[in-house]
Amino acid sequence: MERPCVAVAREDGEATRQRLAEADLVDQEYGIAVEDGAADEDAKLFIPVTDPDAVPGDLDVVRHDVPARTPQRTPADLLGFEPTYERLGDVVLVDEDDPERADEIAEAIVESDIPVRSVLNRDSKVKGETRVRDWAVLADEGEQRPPTETVHREYGHEFAVDVAEVYFSPRLATERHRVVEQVEPGEHALDMFAGVGPYAIPMADAGAEVVAGDLTPDAIRYLEENAERNGVADRITTHVGDVRELTDEYENWADRLVMNLPHTAAEFADTAVAFAGDSCVVHLYDIQHEDAPFERARSALEDAAGDQYEVTTLEERVVRSYAPHELNVCLDARLDRID
Repeated sequence: MERPCVAVAREDGEATRQRLAEADLVDQEYGIAVEDGAADEDAKLFIPVTDPDAVPGDLDVVRHDVPARTPQRTPADLLGFEPTYERLGDVVLVDEDDPERADEIAEAIVESDIPVRSVLNRDSKVKGETRVRDWAVLADEGEQRPPTETVHREYGHEFAVDVAEVYFSPRLATERHRVVEQVEPGEHALDMFAGVGPYAIPMADAGAEVVAGDLTPDAIRYLEENAERNGVADRITTHVGDVRELTDEYENWADRLVMNLPHTAAEFADTAVAFAGDSCVVHLYDIQHEDAPFERARSALEDAAGDQYEVTTLEERVVRSYAPHELNVCLDARLDRID
């Protein structure tokens, strides 16, 4: 049956579907169709949507034949309520304080039509500079790899990650894509807190020369594996350790800086200014009270820039709610050297 659909390249299909699902726009009464006659690598996917007028403007809406389908059996169908969970590759993450309720949700997730290999429950808060947490394994199919390890796909890229070793949030896929879309071929991009590479690898794929640093050896190990996996290892230089150790080597080098270390990134504003070239775009992430969410990031950059750079705010963006009255935000700013 012909229905309004978002047309998207196959490699971007899962990330786009997740983006539409977050906005409650996927029409669950119909299946996703694949373009007829196209080679697999060139084929488009057609994702049916409930309200074409509500689809973000950067996505293409067309009418296309899609198959009617029997709706998937969801965890909510089995539980009688809508549980909160996140999918990271074939691992599902839940956040329940009540062990019995957590086990009930895990059982429903496994019995549902969601493709899942393991179910984990958060067993601690995020800890220390590495921002990892403990996990309780609620379900595990028993494959060779650890239940905390998976391969996550977003916007045409693959990221191997072990959530017991490194921090990773699938919720930030749209935000990461927003930043990467601004990258121009030939840029010098420095990812100061790179993790497993969800910014660094797409930036390299967009044609940038990337330097990626992280305190955690496991994060850099996964980043290097992911760079190979995505065919961009020749455009990424990695560094294990404090990013401030790179200021002499990469002084005045960067055209773009990603500072995704909420709570403390603003404390590295002096380092960011040391890296900045004559004109440098900075994406500084922070978590602050809703009354003044951007003030600390802006003040930190302006104080660090002093009379060396003019600081221009490009965008103040709320990424998501973090806690009651606290927001995870991103300040996009440009540093222009003052002659």
